[in-house]
Amino acid sequence: MNNEPFWQTKSLAQMNQQEWEAICDGCGKCCLNTFIDSDHEEDEAFASTDFLREGESLIYTSLVCQYIDENTCGCTRYNERQQLVPSCVKLTKENLKDIFFMPQSCSYRRLYEGRGLASWHPLLNDGSKEKMHQLGISVKGRVTKDNTVDMEHEFEGYVADWPAFDCD
Repeated sequence: MNNEPFWQTKSLAQMNQQEWEAICDGCGKCCLNTFIDSDHEEDEAFASTDFLREGESLIYTSLVCQYIDENTCGCTRYNERQQLVPSCVKLTKENLKDIFFMPQSCSYRRLYEGRGLASWHPLLNDGSKEKMHQLGISVKGRVTKDNTVDMEHEFEGYVADWPAFDCD
């Protein structure tokens, strides 16, 4: 019998639903509002893509979905999140290749890119998120709910670099 953890013996595509869900580190960064900054003329027709085009960069903010629990960094309406927030992306095995918008620390992204789980991941810490919080990987204590801000006029004041942080 193999005693190695499932994430070391299976690809993401081979994982069952329970294993897939367990890979999520629960940092909450995927719930942050992000924007694409573009060098292209604003009057050009904007077409949504699953990649960044030349001259585009991803801008993170500290604005987070109104449904996040700021202490656990989990969604309070997880099963209905996509109905409540149509822009909420459900990460799946099928769209994993298009995860340019996920932060470098995202455990799905790390595994997809062959970097393995980070030392702070709850699966490596008896299910605890404490190390992740201590290292500043999660959104805990760093966010403002997006429904409390005039997104059209105030979002620039919430642009943040910290969501791009990753370690080991």
